[in-house]
Amino acid sequence: MAFAGPGGGDGERPRLGLTDARPASMATLSGPAKRFRRTIDVHVERIRAARRAHRAELRRRRREAHRREQEAFAGLPGGVSRSTLEAIAACESGGDPTIVSADGSYRGKYQFSFETWAAVGGSGDPAAASEAEQDYRAALLYAQSGSSPWPVCG
Repeated sequence: MAFAGPGGGDGERPRLGLTDARPASMATLSGPAKRFRRTIDVHVERIRAARRAHRAELRRRRREAHRREQEAFAGLPGGVSRSTLEAIAACESGGDPTIVSADGSYRGKYQFSFETWAAVGGSGDPAAASEAEQDYRAALLYAQSGSSPWPVCG
């Protein structure tokens, strides 16, 4: 089959190869396209850097809140020892501060009922409270009542 090219009809198909130049319209667009791509890359990196900074700030705030909480509940009232509390917690919940009994009545590391939790100044769900606060409230309860609130584990 003969090909009629722009210069008439030489009978041969044009060859397209690497040496062929791009049309002028493509050459004029490649510069702006490359700049646009670089601009996008710069903005994507800025967004990623902002996200990394935000996550780092959240981690810093959580560490600071944890440190303040630890300080707030550092001293155990009533002279109860950490080892006593650890033994009770190990027996009651295996030391898991988020555990809830099968019927939902007892919650947290020391298996507080909502009533007992409130009686020692706790609010909300004992299993949702921090471990440091649970330790503190258990020490208050131990100082008030000894081991009797934990008849099996105390």
